[in-house]
Amino acid sequence: MKQLPNNYIYKKCHKANYSYTKLLDRKNFFSIYGQYGLQSLKHGKLTYKQIEACRRTIKRGFNNFNKNINFICIKVFTDRPVTKKPLATRMGKGKGSLSHWIAVIKKGQIIFEIGGISSLFAKDILKKCANQLPFKTKLIKIFY
Repeated sequence: MKQLPNNYIYKKCHKANYSYTKLLDRKNFFSIYGQYGLQSLKHGKLTYKQIEACRRTIKRGFNNFNKNINFICIKVFTDRPVTKKPLATRMGKGKGSLSHWIAVIKKGQIIFEIGGISSLFAKDILKKCANQLPFKTKLIKIFY
């Protein structure tokens, strides 16, 4: 059985309306760490495999630079369980078993932040990363 995150008591939860955006929860909508970020333009869902694929793409782009200066900040975490019933199962007889975990992405949320490289390389790296995501994103530059 997969391990639950610390803030969950039960394995299964209700299916949420992912298009709904709470205006009070704006924690990941502002950049703190990086110089460049990847911001979502639509709401959606991310699995662990998609986040890991983006992380590897960014790491490969950093190979040409000094690894002590560059950094990645992943601002999303897969904390919502998704259940699935087996194929050819009739209706009823309870909820299905745990299939995988997802991260709910809201419109305008910053997903990745990178720093320590020039704007030309950051644009190239984040464009490759955006191709692996299931929704539209844009590159943002953070000014201090």
